[in-house]
Parts: sequence; structure tokens; C-alpha cells
Amino acid sequence: MDKSIGISKCRKNLLCIILSSIIFWFLFFRFHYSALISSNNEVRSLQNEYSIAESSTRSPLTENRVEPTGEGIKEQVMKNDRESPHPLHVEGNEIESTMKNHRSKPTVDPCSGQYVYVHSLPSRFNDDMLKDCRSLSMWTDMCRFTANMGLGPPISNSQGVYSNTGWYATNQFALDVIFHNRMKQYKCLTNDPFMASAIFVPFYAGFDISRYLLGFNTSMRDSTSIDLFKWLTETPEWKVLGGRDHFLVAGRMTWDFRRMTDNWGNKLMLLDEAKNMTMLVIESSPWNSNDFAIPYPTHFHPSRDLEVFQWQNKIRRFKRRYLFSFAGGPRPKLSGSIRGQIIDQCRASRRKCKMLECQPRSSKCDNPGNVMKIFQSSVFCLQPPGDSYTRRSAFDSILAGCIPVFFHPGSAYVQYIWHLPQNYKTYSVFISEIELREGKVSIEKRLLQIPIEQVRAMREQVIRLIPGVIYADPRSKLETLEDAFDLAVQGVIKRVDRMRKAISDGVDPDAESWEIFAQTELLCEIFARFFVVVLLASLRRLPLIAAAGTESPSASWHFGGKYSMK
Repeated sequence: MDKSIGISKCRKNLLCIILSSIIFWFLFFRFHYSALISSNNEVRSLQNEYSIAESSTRSPLTENRVEPTGEGIKEQVMKNDRESPHPLHVEGNEIESTMKNHRSKPTVDPCSGQYVYVHSLPSRFNDDMLKDCRSLSMWTDMCRFTANMGLGPPISNSQGVYSNTGWYATNQFALDVIFHNRMKQYKCLTNDPFMASAIFVPFYAGFDISRYLLGFNTSMRDSTSIDLFKWLTETPEWKVLGGRDHFLVAGRMTWDFRRMTDNWGNKLMLLDEAKNMTMLVIESSPWNSNDFAIPYPTHFHPSRDLEVFQWQNKIRRFKRRYLFSFAGGPRPKLSGSIRGQIIDQCRASRRKCKMLECQPRSSKCDNPGNVMKIFQSSVFCLQPPGDSYTRRSAFDSILAGCIPVFFHPGSAYVQYIWHLPQNYKTYSVFISEIELREGKVSIEKRLLQIPIEQVRAMREQVIRLIPGVIYADPRSKLETLEDAFDLAVQGVIKRVDRMRKAISDGVDPDAESWEIFAQTELLCEIFARFFVVVLLASLRRLPLIAAAGTESPSASWHFGGKYSMK
């Protein structure tokens, strides 16, 4: 009996154990499955969030998508937390981390380091001169040439030497107003002078001195320049760097602003304040560190890239009948001039040389079409110094696809360092004027020695230079090309940056010298060859070499007809 009772109890215990085990494992698997599902949902949610963020980052539309920032991120995280069926607890630090991860990347400023501020000068320093345009020259009606924002009247294509648009009768001394109007279209202007990389002073220095070249005393010639610096030095912008970040354009030769005698020019660039500024002129002094040459304005002022491309393609197809050409007049009264020898050699070469001789009473050179036509038909264009080292004709020849031939390093190689290649052999030919004067070189033979393959490469390089030596129409913008204005502004900004760095490093920012122009072995070589010849020349000839740079220029140099090609 006891045994049966015990067996009955054991059976009941066994059933309880089995039943308990079944219930335990049921509850265990149910709980495990629920936890597994919950865990998978959370992982999947995080994966989806990461995938969305990653795809958004890689999407090309990211720039147009507005990301929530600040409190918006925080509110979004809390909202997701409340709506989630399996909320995740997020600490404050994690919210801040999430905010940082979602915060959009800062937009890169395309004008960073390129901003230019333009001083608002009293009108007597610029606009009033244009209103009184008849007083700007004793020899030329400058009212005609200051029209069309300084470009002058349009030129018709009656001779078929131009393209149909973009050509103007531009005066070579109109750069003051052309540059100012181009600056008004500059892509990175700013109204905040303290975020500007450079500060432009729109003073029409070239027009100012042209009013007083003859018949006025030195006080009158200097008065406007002195007044300008009285005004500038009182501005807070000037006081930051003492004017070292300021620049202006004086659209004439540097010698007009560095008076050597009382007979010519003013002392704009000799003023102590002016020595801190960057001065842009059409002919600089290699022996002064703060003036830089930029190209003369030519007659071509395109409003679109396409006009430039079409012109380049047109001049590539020209048939060039003449080996070389010269457009200009003799300088019998100018000591040391080689133009007489050039004219003689051109005449002696007969069919290989084409000459457009500009006489005082002749109007041939007053028409730029005549000059352009000759240059377009020539392989090489001779560019000897005239009353000064440089000529606008050099840029006319480049515009025509004609390889320039220079006779003095000061005509181009130490001048337009921002616009022409340092390797002068790629786009020009150099013949020493000393050897030419002494009859030691034949221009024809020298040019015929150049291999035809090299000539073709040089011409192509000349054609490629065209965009950088012309000034686009100020009333429009080129799309992708950089013109002479753009390269000049870049050059100024780089120079100001160097001076800022020098000041920061404790170095004299004014320690630049003319030697910076001879930055390559080729330029050093040409300087060495040129000046060795000078030293070997007779003492009687030595003063003649530098005559153009030391004598007061004559009126014919500055206003030799409408286009100053004489």
C-alpha cells in the first residue's frame, strides 16, 4: 500500500516536472524569439539610416539638398525615438555627435583670396576728366576715343582684315578707363575692404598727365597726384598696410610719371606714398620694383569666347607671302635709333620684306587696317624701339599671328612678365640692336636660318597668346578665357600676398629689385649677351644705347597720330 502511494506520488512529480519543463522551454523560446526580432529590427533600422546617409552623401544632388542643423537635428532624433516601436535611449553627447555628423559641409568660396575692393574716389580723379575730354590731349580728340567705355568707335571690316564684331579704333593711351570699366565686371568684387586681397584705386593717372604735358609748370603737373595721396592716406584701408595692397593703372610709359627734368612728366611714381603701391603701366622701368607693364590696348575687344576662337582659326589659315615686315617711321633725330638700318635692310630684301613707312604727313599708319593687313601677310614682324623701348605694334603683330622680332630686352622680355612666356624663344626672335647698328647681322639671313618646323611652332604659340594680351569688351564677360585684365589682377594679388608674407616673416617687403624679371637662364643669357656687346662698344656709342630711357620723350612719341604707329 505504501509502495502504491509512493509510486503515485512519483508519477505526479514526474508529470509536474515534464509539464514545468514544457512551460519553461515554451516561455524561453518565446522570449528569445521576441528579443531576436527586436534586435533585428533595431539593427535594420540603423542600417537603413546609414544607407540613407551614405547614399545622400554620394548623390550628385547633395548640393541642392538642405540638411537639418542645430535644434532641427535634435528635434528629429527625439521624434524618431518617440515613434520607434523599440526606442533607443540616446544620451546628450550622442545627440551632439549626431548633429555634427549631419551638419552639411561648408561651401567653398570660389573668390577666396581673389577679392578686390574698389575705392570710391571723388569724381575729379576720374569721371570729371572724361567730361572734359577735349583737354586730355593737345594733338588728338580724345572724346572720340573715350566713347564705348574707352574702346573708341567701332571699326568696319571693309578691307576684310578683321572679323565682323569686336573691333574698335582704340587709342593706345586709353587704358585708364578701359581697365576701370573691366574692373566693374570683375567676378570677385567686394564691398568689404578688409576681406579684399587687393584694393584698386580708379585714378586716371594717364589722362591726368596728358592734360599738362606741355606749357604747364611742375606744380600744376603734380597737383592732382599730390591731392590723391592726401585723400588716400586718410582712409582706414590705406593704414592697414601703408598702401602696399593698393594698385592703380597709369596707361602710359613709366617715364611720364618719373620726371627727370622739368620739361616733361610729373612725379607721381616718385612720391614716397606711391612707392608702396603697385603701379600698372604700358611700359615699366626694370630698375624700379613697384611698376609692372601690362599690354597696350589693341583694337580687338571680344565680348564672347567664340569671337576669340574664330579669330584664332582665321589667322591660322592666312597665306604669308613675306618673310618679314616693318610698319613704322624713321627716327633720324633720335640718337642711337636703329630704324634707319631696318628700313635699309627691308628695302634691300625686296620681295621678302614688306614695309609700311609712316611719314609725318602720311595717313597710311593712321588706319589700323593697313597695319593689320601687312602683319597678316608676314611670317615675322620687326619691332625695334622707337622713342621708347616698347610699341603697341608688338601686340598688333601677335594679334595677327606674326612672330615678333625684338632688338632690345626692354621691348618685351623684362616688361610683360605676367602676360608673355619667360622662354622668349618660344614666341619671338631676338637680334641685338648693337650688332645691327654695326652691320654685323643680316635680318633676312638670320630669319632664314630658323627651321620651318620651329617657325610653325612659334606661330602657334603666338596665336595661343592672343587671349592674354587683349582686353575684352567691358560691357560683357568672357566665359572661360582669361584676358589681359584677368592676368594683371592675378599678378597684383600674388605680389600683395608675397608682401604680406614678407611682413609676417619679418622681411623687408620692398626688397624686390629688377632682377626678379630675369628669372630664367634664357633671360640671364640674353641680358648677358646684350650688355657684353654694350660694354665692348666704343665709349662714344655707350650714351646712345640708353638714350630712349634717359632723354625726355618728344611729343611725337606720345601722340604720333591717331593710332601712334609712326
